[in-house]
Amino acid sequence: MRKISVGSLLLLLSILFISGCSASLNEEKSTITEAVKDAFQTSPENTNNENEDIAFYLPQGYEIEEETDNNVILNNGNKTYILFYNQNEASDSKVVYESTINQGDYEVNETFEKEDGFGFLLIKEAEEKLNEMTVGIGGVKLTTQAKTSELSETASSMMEIAQSVAVK
Repeated sequence: MRKISVGSLLLLLSILFISGCSASLNEEKSTITEAVKDAFQTSPENTNNENEDIAFYLPQGYEIEEETDNNVILNNGNKTYILFYNQNEASDSKVVYESTINQGDYEVNETFEKEDGFGFLLIKEAEEKLNEMTVGIGGVKLTTQAKTSELSETASSMMEIAQSVAVK
């Protein structure tokens, strides 16, 4: 009986240790913000996809699943992304950002500005260790859900796509 108790205690401590090693959103916030800011400051990639309204860049591994008015649904592995665009808003517009922040409380709400653009990063917890993340520039935004540990890499790619969008 004592061996079972010791084994159970060790298992419980192991689980607590492993879950404690996972970074929290608060701990990852500055890393994610820097990744998005760096991607926002770089020059946009050359476009390699287009539809009736826009041309945009998709990194390797991303595929278009569906297109509707003002939306392009993208996949990369098991992640789904929604690319929303408002072709009537310039890259320095704050309309999409303001309408998005009115839809909920965000744990991360960062904005970036440069001469020809207004960018943003919004993250709110969807479930434990799963977050809804939105990045955008002007009239363009990309939204997905990602684990906290994947946010930095995912956010950088999303900003790369968002800033490449060019209205035809």
